[in-house]
Amino acid sequence: MARQARAKHEQRSEDTALQAAKTAALAGLEKKGEEVTILDVRGLASYTDFLVLMSATSDRQVNAIADAVDEVLRKAGHRPIGVEGLGSGNWILIDSGDVVVHVFQQQAREFYDLDSLWADAKRVHVDERPSVSAVVRG
Repeated sequence: MARQARAKHEQRSEDTALQAAKTAALAGLEKKGEEVTILDVRGLASYTDFLVLMSATSDRQVNAIADAVDEVLRKAGHRPIGVEGLGSGNWILIDSGDVVVHVFQQQAREFYDLDSLWADAKRVHVDERPSVSAVVRG
């Protein structure tokens, strides 16, 4: 009985993490983020379940996307544990535990190449149709 309850809790936690990753991805898309990718790193990384990668064309856009992602994650109840790179405009990392979001300028994304580093991770489809507000409410 306890094993079933634990499995149910873990499934709910995974669903919540996936929803948070999709919410972050949609926030980036609404701010015109490019190459938005969700990587399922469960079983590959010990520090998180999902990585969300996205690119921007300027330091202002990197900051705007990171602000939007931070805001929607907080509204959805996923308060960030830490944020790195604010103000630099080159690469901002938002760590909310089971989801880590990376917002890069294109040159930084190409240089660090996390897409290749996590080549074994499953890619999660991002449905670009629903708005972030619909996802946060739903």
